[in-house]
Amino acid sequence: MFKKTLSLIALTLCLIYSNRSFSADYSDNIHKNDFKWFQFNLLHSVNNKLPFNNQNDTFFEMEFGGRSGILDIYGFLDVLDIFDTTKSDLHNKDNLFFKFAPKISLDAATGHDLSIGPITEWYIATQTNVGDRSLFEHFIGLGADVQVPWFGKVSPKLMARYVRENFGAANERKFDGYLLSITWFKPFYVIDDKSFVTYQGFFDYTFAADKISDDLDRTSSSLAWYNGLYWHSERYAAGYGLKIYKDMGLFKDGGIAGETSGVGHYFVLTYKF
Repeated sequence: MFKKTLSLIALTLCLIYSNRSFSADYSDNIHKNDFKWFQFNLLHSVNNKLPFNNQNDTFFEMEFGGRSGILDIYGFLDVLDIFDTTKSDLHNKDNLFFKFAPKISLDAATGHDLSIGPITEWYIATQTNVGDRSLFEHFIGLGADVQVPWFGKVSPKLMARYVRENFGAANERKFDGYLLSITWFKPFYVIDDKSFVTYQGFFDYTFAADKISDDLDRTSSSLAWYNGLYWHSERYAAGYGLKIYKDMGLFKDGGIAGETSGVGHYFVLTYKF
C-alpha cells in the first residue's frame, strides 16, 4: 500500500509538471548558479527532546551554505550553553555539535541535463554529524531538487548511515540504517520590498537501524520534524520553530534516556552577513 501511494504521488507530480521546464542545464557554465550565504543564530530551546533530559538550552549557531560549480554545501556549528548557566540542561555537558552536508551535482559533473518531471537536479549526497562526547556519524546516498506545488523547491535525500562513534555502542564502525532527510524554504507572505515571512524546516527520519536492536532501550527508527515560521529582512531574521520528535536519537521514549518523543519549541534571532 505504501509503495502504491508513493507511485501515485510521483505520477501526479510528473503530470503536473509535464509541460513545465525546471531543468538545471550546466552544459554552458557549471558556475551559472553559484551563491553563498553565512549567518549567526541565537536559539533558545524549550522542552527539546534530546536523550537524557537535555531539553532546555540557549545556544549560539554559525550557519552557512552555498554553491560553487558541482559542489553544493550546507552546514552549521552549535556552541551549546552559550551563557554558561545552571539553567541549561547542557551545563557542564556537551559543548559543541557540528553538521556538514556537501552534495555533488550529477548534472553539473556530467554536463548533462538529468531533470525529469518535477525533479530538476540530482546529487550524490553526504552528511557528517559530530557531537563532542563520542558521537560521529557519516551518511552517503542520493539527493535531488524537486519542484512541488506551492512549496517550490524541496530537497530530499536518502542516505545510508555509517556509525563511526556512538558512545561505545555495538554498532560502532558499522553501517546501520538509513536517513530520509527533506528540507524546504518557502516565502509565502511579502510585507514590503525588503521583508517577508517563510515556512521553513526539515524532516529527518532514520530507519532500519537494527544493529543494536537487542537493547531494550533502543529503537530502529526515529523522527525529528522542524516546522519554522520566520520573518526575514536583508540583514535580520526572527522566528519560531515547533519540532516534533519520535524516539529521538534512536532511544525509546520513557526508557533510560528519558523523554524522547513529543513536541519542543525554538525561538530564534538571526544576523545575516
